[in-house]
Amino acid sequence: MTTDKDNEWDVIQSSVASLRASVMAVVFAMVGGVGLFIATAWLLVKGGENVGATLSLLRHFYPGYSVTWGGAFVGLIYGALTGGIIGYAVAFIYNTVAGKPARPD
Repeated sequence: MTTDKDNEWDVIQSSVASLRASVMAVVFAMVGGVGLFIATAWLLVKGGENVGATLSLLRHFYPGYSVTWGGAFVGLIYGALTGGIIGYAVAFIYNTVAGKPARPD
């Protein structure tokens, strides 16, 4: 026997959208890569005495990264890779918690 409460949950379940993990991965990758590139380039253009002391700590996590123009391009790749993984994970976890099957890509 279905109750009004069951019907409410059915309506809620049907209105919750599932996310495409591949789309989320691409969007997060673009934001992460371009964001790290712009942050590095901004510090280089700004200049100063001790350029990018805090941002240069990323070299501990991203081998080859430094606050230089070459490092900006290395950061673009690392930022995109990290962003893509995070975007995919967010969509996967959301779909799992929402009880929605993964949408075919």
